[in-house]
Amino acid sequence: MKQINTCVLTVVLLSFITAGPLCGTPCHAGMEGADSMHGDTASSDTTPLPGPGSSGVESSKIFLSAACPTVLIRTDGKPFVLSTDHIMRHPVARLLKQRNGKELAKLSLEAGSLLGGVYAFLDSQDRLVMVDGRQRIIRIKAEKTNGLHGPTWSLAIDETATISSAVTGHCGGSDCDSVVSISPGTAGTIWFATQHSVVGIYDTAEGSTSWLKLADDERIDNSFSTTSCGRAAIVTSKALYVLWQDTANQPHIAWRHGYDAGTARKPGQLSHGSGATPTFFGPMTGTDYVMITDNADSGISLIVRDTEDGHLLCRKSLFTPPLNSGTENSAIGINNTVIVASTYGYPYPKYPEGAGDSVPKKADFPGGMVRIDINDCDEPCEACCVIWENNLRSAAVPKLSTADELIYTIERRAPSEGPNTTGVDSYYFSVVDFHTGEVLDKSEKIHFGLFGDTLQMAGNIGQDGVYWQGTLSGVVRITGLH
Repeated sequence: MKQINTCVLTVVLLSFITAGPLCGTPCHAGMEGADSMHGDTASSDTTPLPGPGSSGVESSKIFLSAACPTVLIRTDGKPFVLSTDHIMRHPVARLLKQRNGKELAKLSLEAGSLLGGVYAFLDSQDRLVMVDGRQRIIRIKAEKTNGLHGPTWSLAIDETATISSAVTGHCGGSDCDSVVSISPGTAGTIWFATQHSVVGIYDTAEGSTSWLKLADDERIDNSFSTTSCGRAAIVTSKALYVLWQDTANQPHIAWRHGYDAGTARKPGQLSHGSGATPTFFGPMTGTDYVMITDNADSGISLIVRDTEDGHLLCRKSLFTPPLNSGTENSAIGINNTVIVASTYGYPYPKYPEGAGDSVPKKADFPGGMVRIDINDCDEPCEACCVIWENNLRSAAVPKLSTADELIYTIERRAPSEGPNTTGVDSYYFSVVDFHTGEVLDKSEKIHFGLFGDTLQMAGNIGQDGVYWQGTLSGVVRITGLH
């Protein structure tokens, strides 16, 4: 681990802020840090629930013959898993048992875009909300019935809403565009964003849709974030936007700022441009700031802007050496702190249509995780500074528990223990100290080989400190030994 000493004064000042329990204002009441892929609608990648801890864990594999990028946790502790079947290549929703991960029920769905079948959320009734291949917002409910042989569970589509005219109306209909992601808005509304930069709001109460197009020459290739006060942060292939929702539930652009998208996609990223879902965070409301990472050829930087007016608060180079820097992951954001993991060189087995070639075509996966703090000081000081940096080769989106102040992720290890990657690499559950960056535990081998790949997917923490992580073949359930 590399301790950074360039901001000693700031670190001392910030120690008074971070010495106590971590806290943050949730963007949507009732969220328990596992209602969406990135924990909450702000994409903070944090949870108020404690994880398995750093005193040893045990893991069990749940083979589902499917790639499982989305594991959300219901209020009763049962995981709702959204996966892609290996053979039929269509999405399958599954409900698992909290105690052991046993499959309780499943429902096959119509295939849509690659990411449209990934980004989903749980609503206030514990229903899985997603977009299917017919550009419909669907809500999937789980029902329990008591039979002669005990209780049984089933999954069924409870509600549907067609938004196809808003999604493809701008380009002639059919399949000319598709939804990338959805996120809750205010008063029961749902924001959606399409690959060709259409952003809209579905009004559940009225059954109506309003939308606008951001730009003709910009793509949306990542998820986006929303707040309870009607804001949405969206990153395209060229710019970061913040939009607002008016009283008629129509979207408007509050501000737009371009960023350095570089000349090409980097190895370890799925698209050209920023690979990061924007994250709302901040010390006052939890949504004071919004951040992304850019894709500059000379090395990526963290970019933090004020949510209200978009003025720049921080621009900081990430990772050393900078030429081997890039990330596909949403960053952790809590109070005035950001934590970013590098995915540069990570070997994805498949890329979305239109991703283009990377430059270079292939690279090692050196890994690395870095913490940056945003400074608010009266005297002249750095706007943001690196607090620590380590070389952990994170193979999943890291999650921070504000309860135990630990960062949880999966480490990828090659047989040589070097920066290269192979088809027989192993995957280890890893725990990092939030304050120091020290890797406290990475002793539990959870999987190996191609079908054990966690593929930079996001795990989630549920009840009883259980960490659930998707893989290319199913889900891994990880629990502490305490």
